[in-house]
Amino acid sequence: MTLRWEAFLEEVRERGEYDTPQEAELAARVVLALLGAHLVGDVRAELAARLPETLALILLNPLQAAEPLSPERFVRATAAWIEGATETTALWDIGAVLSTVADAAGDDLTERVLLQLSPGYDLLFGRPQPGRRP
Repeated sequence: MTLRWEAFLEEVRERGEYDTPQEAELAARVVLALLGAHLVGDVRAELAARLPETLALILLNPLQAAEPLSPERFVRATAAWIEGATETTALWDIGAVLSTVADAAGDDLTERVLLQLSPGYDLLFGRPQPGRRP
């Protein structure tokens, strides 16, 4: 099921406790642009199909990643792209966006997304894997 733009951003805004929809939108755009660079093939296409069109296009036309980012570097990259962000606030932004994405995707697709990412991304999606506590 595809979430509507307003519903998706409102969910991100609530989870991220943002004051404005614009803050939620910026976080969503940055996080999905970085995430899209790490996903390939059917998984990326299926995930895009469950997102609002504007965000789907960002996921499908991502920033090019020279190399896969570890979860820690993903957080640093997010902080670098959001003006005034710190790694702590970026972690909050990522959690708000990726937990909303995971809910939109459902468990099966989220699992397949996580298989394409480095270990540790499950925590960024708010989906800690059993038996993988650091």
